[in-house]
Amino acid sequence: MPLPDQSVRDPRIRRTRKLLQDALRTLLRQKPLDEILVHEITDEATVNRATFYDHHRDKLDLFNALIAADFEKLLEQRNVRLDRTCSSGLAAIALAVGDYLQHLHRDQAACTRQASSGPFVDAAVTLAIQRIVLDGLKKQARRASAPDEVIAAMVSGAIYGAVKELLSRTDWRVDEAALASLANIIHPLLEQKSAAVHAPASAPRTSKSTKSARRR
Repeated sequence: MPLPDQSVRDPRIRRTRKLLQDALRTLLRQKPLDEILVHEITDEATVNRATFYDHHRDKLDLFNALIAADFEKLLEQRNVRLDRTCSSGLAAIALAVGDYLQHLHRDQAACTRQASSGPFVDAAVTLAIQRIVLDGLKKQARRASAPDEVIAAMVSGAIYGAVKELLSRTDWRVDEAALASLANIIHPLLEQKSAAVHAPASAPRTSKSTKSARRR
């Protein structure tokens, strides 16, 4: 299985993946993802099909990598540092989602051409958020009521769904204060401690036969 982009250090591999991402980005300006063929991507990137499959399972995998790369740039600009104790990281992620969705809807003609790519965008952005949140959780040594992967899935779905709904109500204009406030609502999901750690030990139940034996 190909390594994710964030794990790649070889500059040649990074260059090839950027060529593929740039090629897909160019094609997405012309038609939606489900109409784009792999050979069109490779032709645009000037690489062969074998090279494509050395780096990506399919075009959807490449699309997800493209979304993730865009997100990393936005988060770097906002200097995001995510942990369980502070909601500022979640606020920065929410703002990045808002910026990204606003960018997608800024060009109405492009929005129309990519309308059928909407579900792919939703899934790709949510997956990108999930990876970022999971990476932050893995760096925090703290027990939770659910696996980090489950918490990351809940948080990413909550962030993306809430931000998209908010922007759709404001004609796709970013309200930074409103987006930042979402972090305070979602942040408790990151603080779920293990019930097993905090639940008081219950006294063992005594069976009727034991009680009867005690009376004898």
